Amino acid sequence: MPIVLNYCTYVVKKTDNKQPSTKRMNKEQLEPLRFPEGRFIAPESYTQEVLSEATETIANFPSNIRALVKGLSNQELAWIYRPEGWNIRQVVHHCADSHMNAFIRFKLALTETNPTIKSYEQGLWAELGESDDFPLEPSLQIIDGLHARFAALLKSMDGSDYKKTFHHPERDKTLSLEMNACLYAWHCKHHLGHIKNAIENKGSF
Repeated sequence: MPIVLNYCTYVVKKTDNKQPSTKRMNKEQLEPLRFPEGRFIAPESYTQEVLSEATETIANFPSNIRALVKGLSNQELAWIYRPEGWNIRQVVHHCADSHMNAFIRFKLALTETNPTIKSYEQGLWAELGESDDFPLEPSLQIIDGLHARFAALLKSMDGSDYKKTFHHPERDKTLSLEMNACLYAWHCKHHLGHIKNAIENKGSF
């Protein structure tokens, strides 16, 4: 059976933003806004083709996210992708935060035996001052360099490397690097979809 993870299911409530309640949308209406790429489903088989596609998605993420946010005004960067969701600025900063953690987790798993990684409160991170109203460029630069190294690391890994694992204490699961490569490829598409939702809906939430 494929593994399905409820990933990135946070809700961020900003007291200074006048946003409509999610009660105005039912679960079925919110689902495509929360998960524009669908929920993550791990592949049943981690073939070389599957892993190469994940690596390509991770390698291309910097150019794809830059293309989406290019030319957006400060007002547009404040658009949210769903009721009570993050704004575009927070999504970009989150991607830098999240993928830094992912890269470190890979390096830990490659150099230690099933290490226990450190989880973090991503919803609270997104509300910190440098996430809520800080310019995008520093995070975009992080994503540029980080994803170049992340993709290079993935390309250097062989089959036995991908089978290595780490323990996720919050989920109380042992997770393989092959699954995580696919997870973070999905995560790239997931948040690109959020940015597209925010832009298409033009702050109407």
